[in-house]
Amino acid sequence: MRQFATIALNAFMELVRQPVFLLLTTASAVFEIFLATPYYFAFGDEPKLVKNSVLAVMLLSGLFGAVLSASASLARELRSGTALAVLSKPVGRAQFLLAKYTGLIMALTLMTYVNLVAALISSRMVFDAYGRTDLGAVGIFAGGVMAAYAAGGFSNFFLRRPFVSDTFFSLLIAVTLAAFAIFQFTTQTQTMGELARVDWRFVPAGILILFALWMLAALALACSTRLDMIPTLSICSAFFLIGLMSDYLFGRPASAGAAWASVLYTVTPNWQLFWLADALASDQTRSFWGYVGQAFGYAAGYAGAALCLSVLLFEDRELS
Repeated sequence: MRQFATIALNAFMELVRQPVFLLLTTASAVFEIFLATPYYFAFGDEPKLVKNSVLAVMLLSGLFGAVLSASASLARELRSGTALAVLSKPVGRAQFLLAKYTGLIMALTLMTYVNLVAALISSRMVFDAYGRTDLGAVGIFAGGVMAAYAAGGFSNFFLRRPFVSDTFFSLLIAVTLAAFAIFQFTTQTQTMGELARVDWRFVPAGILILFALWMLAALALACSTRLDMIPTLSICSAFFLIGLMSDYLFGRPASAGAAWASVLYTVTPNWQLFWLADALASDQTRSFWGYVGQAFGYAAGYAGAALCLSVLLFEDRELS
C-alpha cells in the first residue's frame, strides 16, 4: 500500500510541475471569467449563453488536460525507461498503472476545482443588455491570479522551490479567496434592480464534468500504454465526438432492436449524461444530487472497464 501511495503521489506531483498543466488551468479559468464580461445583446439569453460556454470550457480544457497528463505520466516514462526502473522493484504492473491513474485523477480534480470556482464567479457576474460588467469582480480575480504567480516567483527565487507546482497550489488558494471576497464584498445589479446571485447548481454540474474527465483519463491512460501523445489525443477526441452523438447514432437503432447498435451504444461513452447545461438554463430549483450519484455509478463502471483494458494492454508491453 505504501508503494501504491508513493507512486500515486509522485505521479501527481510530476503532473502539477508540468508548465502546460499550469497554463491550461490558468487559461481556462481566466477565459471563464472573460466570458461573463462582454455585452452579448442576446435578447435576454445572456445567462444561458454564458453558462453553456463556461461548462464547455471546463469540459474541453479537461479533455486536453487528461490527454496531456496521461501522456506525461505514462507514455513518456515508458519511452524514457523510467517505468522499467520502477517495475524492476517489487511492484506489479497493475499496481503501477492504477497508481498512475490515481495521481492523474487527483491532478484533474484540482484543475476542475479551479475551473468550478471560476464558473461560480462567472455565474455571479453575468448580466443582460441592461446591466454592466462587474469590474470589481474582474479586478479581484485578476489580482488573485497575479498574487498566485507572484507567490510562485517568490518561492522560486528566494527559497529555491519549484515555480510551477508552488504557483499551482497558490492558485488554488488565491481563486478560493477571490471567490469569497467577490461573493461577500461586491454586488452586481441585473435587470429591474435585482441583485445577481451565485448559481450554486454549477457545483453538481461541475462534479458531473469531473466524472466525465475521470472516464476520459482512463481512456487516455489505456491509449498511452501503446501510443504517444498525438495518437492518444486523436483517439480520445474521436471518442469524445462520437460520444456526444451516441444517442443519435446508436441510441435510435438500438431502441429499434438493432444488435450492432446496442453493442456500440454500450461501448461508446455517452457524454450527454454528464451535461447539465439545459437544466442550468432553466429555472429548475430541484436537487441534482440524486442524479449525480447515479452518474457516479456509470462513470465508475466505465472507468473500471477502461482500466481493465489498460492493464491487459500493459501486461505484455515490452519495456526495454
